[in-house]
Amino acid sequence: MRFSQTLIPTLRENPSEAEVVSHKLMLRAGFIRKLSSGVYSYLPLGLMTLRHIEKIVREEMNAAGAQEVLLPMVQPADLWRESGRLQKYGPELLRFRDRHERESCLGPTHEEVITDLVRNNVHSYRALPLNLYQIQTKFRDEIRPRFGLMRGREFIMKDAYSFDDTDEAAQLTYEKMRYAYHRIFTRCGLAFRAVEADTGTIGGSFSHEFMVLADTGEDTLVICPKCSYAANMEKAACMPPPTGEKVAEKPLAKVETPGKRKVGAVTEFLRISAKELVKTMIFMADGKPVAVLLRGDHEVQPVKLQNFLGAVEVELATDQECFTATGVPSGYLGPIGMKIPMVADREVLAMQNFAIGAGEKNYHFINANVGRDFQVERTADLRLITEDDRCPLCGAGLNLTRGIEVGHIFKLGTNYSEALHAVFLDSNGQEKPFIMGCYGIGVSRVAAAAIEQNHDKDGMIWPLPIAPLPLIILNLGVNDEKITTAAESLYSELEEQGMDVLLDDRDERPGSKFKDADLLGIPYRLTVGKKFAKEGLVELRTRKTGESVDIPFAEVRDKIYQMINP
Repeated sequence: MRFSQTLIPTLRENPSEAEVVSHKLMLRAGFIRKLSSGVYSYLPLGLMTLRHIEKIVREEMNAAGAQEVLLPMVQPADLWRESGRLQKYGPELLRFRDRHERESCLGPTHEEVITDLVRNNVHSYRALPLNLYQIQTKFRDEIRPRFGLMRGREFIMKDAYSFDDTDEAAQLTYEKMRYAYHRIFTRCGLAFRAVEADTGTIGGSFSHEFMVLADTGEDTLVICPKCSYAANMEKAACMPPPTGEKVAEKPLAKVETPGKRKVGAVTEFLRISAKELVKTMIFMADGKPVAVLLRGDHEVQPVKLQNFLGAVEVELATDQECFTATGVPSGYLGPIGMKIPMVADREVLAMQNFAIGAGEKNYHFINANVGRDFQVERTADLRLITEDDRCPLCGAGLNLTRGIEVGHIFKLGTNYSEALHAVFLDSNGQEKPFIMGCYGIGVSRVAAAAIEQNHDKDGMIWPLPIAPLPLIILNLGVNDEKITTAAESLYSELEEQGMDVLLDDRDERPGSKFKDADLLGIPYRLTVGKKFAKEGLVELRTRKTGESVDIPFAEVRDKIYQMINP
């Protein structure tokens, strides 16, 4: 393709609307253009990158035994009502009515639709296992779309859904898909990790997120450098605290702490560390107050708490809500005499002779002990993991890093099949619900994540497998017959060999062509200019390393072919 005849509207400056690197560079390089909030048009180079990602995804999904289908984007609300998700999914589900007043929605995901398809067409265990996938546009009405393709409202996604007859078969399918995802992201040329994750609004019993490692990632990952353990912050665990030797319990004492409400102020006043204090925090779980006990230097992980309580929504209570629920100002709350439901992080049980709020303004207790001074019946891992924690598998120190979610796989079990009465007859003629899994990849998000991981001050640096094109040829002498003839012959011969090539045949200054080539991030650049006119040499530059070599014109074709097709 020729630069002069292709829609590549490059920009010299970063658009004011763009916040993250991928958004800035995709706009500047003419890969995308914004149509409305969170909705983008894909221009030729952007679409080429997406097609390369889709090709890899299709090949690996097919190799894993999945079959491609294409499901409607418009879904009847009755299906979502039947599954119980119509209200639970929330305002991200865009709903509307047609001319007949039938309520519908734009699909953010397709569990209901695929389950309906299978329940009406698959009736025997003999048709299982079954794994169906599609690559299709999704729509989620994000309240604050941002970061370009990283968090848009409309996006391209690969979603697959598996149906099995036994738990063992479902586990085998899950492992096949996990392996396929490793293959996909490896072939895309990305550095990534699969981490244990919360199942969120999709539901199910177990899931893994596939995270592209990038300093600009919006998610924090907990990774053990010594073993295979990896999880996101919503799921991450750590080695339980050592029980240690029991020490003598000191007498509980009430101490005046005038105006000391925050952990730092209280511990400084009492001359203790935050590890020697248990704070009492009030959360509203589905509108009802619950007290959470936590070591002073730790923070609650809201999703862990939400899952433990089985709540739909959990929020930190306001000062007024705290006072209404307990009759005590926040900052002085404590577990002794607490009249609302109370849960504790498991590490509280390992503590002795610690400080707590006294349940009275301007007072705290010191030397409190669980069992003697108050009872804790419900405990769990409820806190955020820190870099001071140890791996739950091997005990090594944990690393916290940043990542971008590009894929998520779930063990759904029978959540949807039971709700939608999707059943089959087993070998004994008994009716049973399908055991399901679902597996998503944000195709457009993969493109953005690749840029976040691979860029420099000059532009994008595409991994070769998903680059829009592998090679750009710069003609630096469009008015020089000798240089132009050489550039055109290279372009024609490489194209004839089946290689996708971008020829920059514009009548622009060399500096502009170099800048655009770097901005586009195409892996290899051939420059035909003065060196060719004088010495018959063509410059070959690798975008990733910045290394350049001069090659005799007669050897260029073989050299390029070897580099792009190793």
